[in-house]
Amino acid sequence: MSLHLYSHPLASFCHKVLIALYENDTPFQAHLVDLADPAGKADFLERWPVGKMPVLRDEARGRTVPETSIIVEYLQQHYPGPRALLPDDADARLDVRLWDRFFDLYVQAPMQKIVADFMLKKKDQDDLGVSQARRTLQTAYDMIERQLADDWICGADFTLVDCAAAPALFYAEIVEPFHRHHPRLMAYLTRLMARPSYERVLFEARPYFHLYPFHELLPPGWVQR
Repeated sequence: MSLHLYSHPLASFCHKVLIALYENDTPFQAHLVDLADPAGKADFLERWPVGKMPVLRDEARGRTVPETSIIVEYLQQHYPGPRALLPDDADARLDVRLWDRFFDLYVQAPMQKIVADFMLKKKDQDDLGVSQARRTLQTAYDMIERQLADDWICGADFTLVDCAAAPALFYAEIVEPFHRHHPRLMAYLTRLMARPSYERVLFEARPYFHLYPFHELLPPGWVQR
């Protein structure tokens, strides 16, 4: 097996890459990274000292590839499948890259700020930062609602953007719900969750959802202990 993915089933950024892999049935070996385990953490940091997941290792080409968007583009370049997740047209590709960054920076990042702050002791919590994160999410929701004119963010084709959007919106709906005031956005999340690639990712995550800080807000039956 040439491709090795170092990730965790709960991590939203890991979901993004897993969706891309499953969209094209790309064979890979999964390695679960447990940063709470000193030996596992040390092994992972040797591969990528920044310590952020996921990381792809391509043994055949001798390359270690970090960063989700770069991983997906690397896969398309060197291990292409039937579904191109970045379009050939330069302008369309630029739109996909723009909205991919949008979801990472303005949905994923503030969502993770809320989750991370919740896990801190009360005296260490950043109330102002969390309020700003919630405002950023609300602005992002409004912009996505306006952008949604088709089934997917950048038109009729499922792309890298939608790989990024699925986990970002799944977790964001839990910590800062949007379903009441953003019907197109909620319908979009419903389509994403029905996508076979993301259904598979969520199914694989279910045994770990009890570790998620907001697990009590997940739909009934999703948390397995």
